[in-house]
Amino acid sequence: MENVNPNLVSLYDFESQAKQNLPGDIWDFIDAGAFDEITSRRNRSALDSIALRPRFLRGIRDIDISTTVLGTPISFPVIIAPAAGHCIAHPDGELATALGASKSNTLMVAATNSDYSMEEISKTTSAPKWFQLYHRNQPATEILVRRAQESGYQAICLTIDTPVPSAKERDVRNRFQGPFKNGNFIGMDVPNVQEETPNWMNLDRPNLTWKDIEWLRKLTALPLILKGIRTAEDAKLAVDHDVDGIFVSNHGGRQIDMTLSSIETLQEINEAVNGKLEIYLDSGIRRGSDVLKALALGARAVAIGRPLFWGLSVEGAEGVHRILEILSEELTRAMAYCGQGSVTNLEQGILSIPGDWATRTVL
Repeated sequence: MENVNPNLVSLYDFESQAKQNLPGDIWDFIDAGAFDEITSRRNRSALDSIALRPRFLRGIRDIDISTTVLGTPISFPVIIAPAAGHCIAHPDGELATALGASKSNTLMVAATNSDYSMEEISKTTSAPKWFQLYHRNQPATEILVRRAQESGYQAICLTIDTPVPSAKERDVRNRFQGPFKNGNFIGMDVPNVQEETPNWMNLDRPNLTWKDIEWLRKLTALPLILKGIRTAEDAKLAVDHDVDGIFVSNHGGRQIDMTLSSIETLQEINEAVNGKLEIYLDSGIRRGSDVLKALALGARAVAIGRPLFWGLSVEGAEGVHRILEILSEELTRAMAYCGQGSVTNLEQGILSIPGDWATRTVL
């Protein structure tokens, strides 16, 4: 990683450098949240409000941060979240992201709206990958899922929290028109769509229901993950519908504003599923201590979204790799200070949670 500036020692350093590197409208697209961006900020403020409770004299020498997600070994519990259009940050786009994830021995979730096709991404590296799905109509979804299976993807991750298009007001002010390549749809015969390369996000969105989950469950033998679960009620329904995992996620605050942060909802969701499926979390992860907080509250792993763009803009694959290695190093340090030897066997009592989290009323 000799090409990466040695002065970039935290994800926030990469963020600052990326803001300098990228055009203003591109930066705003990556950084923006919906409406007043309160949820985006809350993702960070809530994580910051949780304190670690250090434990010493534990005789901890070797710290094991390796884990598995749906049985797949990864070097540490941080994976790459699905995000569209990596080429806005680096010409190699998702190919560089996949290489960076591979260098860190972790998993990438490739997006429906990737600039490079799922097949091109898969050929870049043999590292584990999941395919994130936006469902628009059944014939098109059948094609995408079949291609993902044939390309070696190990799970389907269905995004459920985009029932209508979002309003990111920075993009509206900038009149932003993303230079996205829609790599998965070049030359694809999408039913009922006349465009040669359709803009997938502009297609009609079905009114997703749990019936669609049942249909998708029967469509493929691949594990099914739901991304965008926000409440214990929906988490219980996910268990009832035999999904294999859920992402506790508010889409980085990019879809709807005025919601709780992901970390605030994690504990109730973990209690609701009671170990019957794996839980992952995204939205706001910036430090290794954030990773530990999420794990202690019930997550199996966390995912990063915006930081991958920061790494890409600085040094492509090496930048993504360095972002991941910083989180790995910080997580190991936080584990040592909390007297924990393994991320898969954390003790209770290593966090101090704000008191008002336990007293909220649902009306």
